[in-house]
Parts: sequence; structure tokens; C-alpha cells
Amino acid sequence: MRETAFLKQNEKKWKEFESVLKARRGSVPPDKIADLFIEVTDDLAYARTHFPQSNTVRYLNGLAGQVHLALVKNKKTKRNAFWAFWKWELPLLMAESHPKLLYSFLIFVVAIAIGAISTVYDENFLRLILSDGYVDGTLRNIRNGEPLAIYGASEEFDMFFAITINNIRVSFIAFIAGIFFSVGTAYFLAYNGIMVGAFHAFLHQYGYLQESLLVVYIHGTLELSAIVIAGAAGFQLGHSLLFPRTWSRVESLKRGARRGLMIVLGLIPVFILAGFLESFVTRYTDMPTLVSLVIIFGSLGALLLYFVIYPLRLKSLGLDQKMLEDGEFKTA
Repeated sequence: MRETAFLKQNEKKWKEFESVLKARRGSVPPDKIADLFIEVTDDLAYARTHFPQSNTVRYLNGLAGQVHLALVKNKKTKRNAFWAFWKWELPLLMAESHPKLLYSFLIFVVAIAIGAISTVYDENFLRLILSDGYVDGTLRNIRNGEPLAIYGASEEFDMFFAITINNIRVSFIAFIAGIFFSVGTAYFLAYNGIMVGAFHAFLHQYGYLQESLLVVYIHGTLELSAIVIAGAAGFQLGHSLLFPRTWSRVESLKRGARRGLMIVLGLIPVFILAGFLESFVTRYTDMPTLVSLVIIFGSLGALLLYFVIYPLRLKSLGLDQKMLEDGEFKTA
């Protein structure tokens, strides 16, 4: 079917949908709205297949978003603010923050490479970054045949609380450092990435790289990923100062601070789980490889699903963070 014929066949129906959405004021039953949503998304799927770059796709994408918002409004009395935060606010904010998340990730990865290379080619670099005490302690553990014994050196619950509180503190530092026009956050990510790279290069020099990866990333997958996401929160703050757009710089800063804080708060469960794994699981350094891989890739998959894939799905439905902030739909 040609695009003109497709438009002629469905234009009247779409205009009726628009009229229903504008006039409903809560009077249209949720089932009716759900039926509208199914019809619009079916049309959108057809248009994306046959006219992928057309204005029709953009129009239907927006219309599908409006219908989806109508469904949200019909359910708002059944949803509390806590649930709304995790289902809508944080994912929509992450969708808007994906470019900043990419900057954070790239800085961290490049810094890891710098730390690893510097450790290999400069014997003094490791002690400069990780401290003499840490290096000497790890060397003693290596001589004893237990290079990662540090993870079993403390009582589980004491270790859990100390690590979790420290990780949350670190994420807030990464966020607050963004106040220095994002430079502070970039420095924080670079320094931590260099430490990670130096640590792995150190163990590689003694033949323990594979073992360290399988053990450390039981908790490190969550911990390091959360630091990268906290970096995106810091860039939110710095971006609001650098690019205030149509707002005053103060108003832009308030918005950026709120968005960044939401991201950091959303990381607290991640840090709690990372602290639990580091305190109660990582200490078993002789764990079967398969179990370690399941935990590592399961953690990575969960993070990608919630912080990347799900936000992109919401964005594809025409929803965005601005709608939340401007009150175009209510989530609680």
C-alpha cells in the first residue's frame, strides 16, 4: 500500500483518537484507551516497516505516546510515588541521560587503559596510585598463594556496612564534582579508572589476572557500573551550568541538580547488592568459574536492561523526562 493510500484510509480514525484524548478528562474507560493504544501501535508498526523515514512515522509515534500517557493517567490513583519513581521517572531520566552515560563510560574505559599501560611501563606508577601499604599487603598475599585474600580479611557484616556506605559516598562525590562544570566528575572517573587498570595490570604481572577478573567482578560489575552511572549524574549537574538553554543559570542548575540526585538515589540498591556480594560472596575466591560467570553476566544484563534497554523502550513510545517535569502526565 502506498503511503498516500495508507494516510487516506486511517486519517479520519487518527483524528478521532486525538479528539478523544483531548476531550476525555477521565471520562473514557481505560479499556477504550487500551484499544486505542493497540490500534495506534499496529499502525505505527506498519508505517515503520513500509515508510520508515516518513512524517507519518513521526506523527504516529507521537500519537502512540499520547495514548500511552492517557493509560498512565487512568492508573495514577493505583500507583504510589515509590513505584512511579522506579517504573517511570528514573528510566525516563536515564533515557535523556544516555549521551552523558556514554561520556562517562568512555572516560572510565580510557582511564583503565592508561592505568594498565602505565603500570606495565613504569614500576613506580603502581605505588603512586595504589599506595605502598596496599601494594605491599597484596605482595604478601601473593607470596602466600592468596592474592585476593583481602576480601576475606574482615567480618562479613562489618565489611558489608563499611563498603556499602563508602560506595554510596563515592557516588555522591562523583555527582557533586559535576558542579565544577563537569571537569570534577571527569577527573573523578579518570582517577578511579586508572586505579582499576593499575590493579589488574599489577595482578597480571604475577599471573593472577584471570583469577582476579572472575573474583573481583562478582561485585565489581555492579560497583564499577554504578560509578559510571554516577558519573552521568555529575555530567547532568555540570551540563546544566554549561548549557542553561532558555532558563536562567540558577533555574537550570536546580533542574540539573534534581536530575543528578535522582540518578544517584536510584543507584543505592545497586550499591547495597554490590556490598552484599563483596562481603558475603567474593570472599570465596575458589568459587566455581560457572557460578562466577552467572553472577557477573547476570549483574551486567540486569544493569543494561534497566538503565539502557528499558529507557530506550519508553523513549520509543514517545515519552520523555520533560513530560514528567512539565506535569503533562502524573505518575503518582
